[in-house]
Amino acid sequence: MKEHSSVIRPNGTLLSRAAGAGWGLLGVVAFSFTLPFTRIALGGGLSPLFIGSARAVVAAVLAAVVLLVTRQQAPSPVQWARLAVVALGVVAGFPLLTSFAMTTTPASHGAVVIGLLPAATAVAVVLRTRERPSASFWVFALLGSAAALVFATVQNGTPGALRPADLQLFGAVIAAAVGYAEGGLLARELGAWQTISWALVLAAPVMLAVTVAAGVAAPPIASPTAWLAFAYLAAVSMFLGFFAWYRGLAIGPMAQVSQIQLVQPVMGITWAAFLFHEDVGVATVLGGLAVVVCAGLAVRTRSSSPTPTPTRQEAPCVTPPATS
Repeated sequence: MKEHSSVIRPNGTLLSRAAGAGWGLLGVVAFSFTLPFTRIALGGGLSPLFIGSARAVVAAVLAAVVLLVTRQQAPSPVQWARLAVVALGVVAGFPLLTSFAMTTTPASHGAVVIGLLPAATAVAVVLRTRERPSASFWVFALLGSAAALVFATVQNGTPGALRPADLQLFGAVIAAAVGYAEGGLLARELGAWQTISWALVLAAPVMLAVTVAAGVAAPPIASPTAWLAFAYLAAVSMFLGFFAWYRGLAIGPMAQVSQIQLVQPVMGITWAAFLFHEDVGVATVLGGLAVVVCAGLAVRTRSSSPTPTPTRQEAPCVTPPATS
């Protein structure tokens, strides 16, 4: 893409938004299988710690190969620090927390709680970019959080009580939101796929150590189906899906693109019902709708603020070698 392409020009707003939404939707479709496939990998014999860490190691190997083949220029020291934030959020935090949560809760339940992610991402963008949204934004964001909290406690059978899995899912939402916001900003500087690739490489030593420890504690002996699900988590959920998602956020506007996440709980519940024949009752449907509506209103309110700076040119796939 050329720097003066209408996709990234200020006067190409319509095309830019369509492209951002399209890439964002592609990323969300890829992510929507994460919780169900995590359940499959767990049910096939893999431990949650191994799944959460090893998927990042496999993805880091893929990332390192792509970065070397395309001769990407290394990030600056400041960018490395920001990549650490991305790595903590989406390479370590979200995968590990959701893997442990899926050992004790249905995938459909997790999909509803994860429905908070659009509003949480918008909040992270607001805090990161120092924008000042209206009071109604915070009202809807808090209502969405309350809706997810009430849903989780009611479905647990003890109003006011949260299971460890719910706390893990809420922690995963916060981790992913921070990683998405910082990653979306970095993607405007480094490029979409370059951002997740460098973050994976940065986190690789720690995640490799965790993987080895997990493998020693519980040797990864699993069914072929579980390994196929793990392969998807490593190659798509942890790597390829971010190509599209960060590209969509980079094109932006970031808060509007984050709205695309609203379809993820619906997709997640659908996959859970189809793959596991989970009983998707009225409470799950109503809880999902409540979270989606509140998150949608919050993000829509946030989107009424001025349009952010247009996306910079996507970083080139190949950096020519320096001449002597």
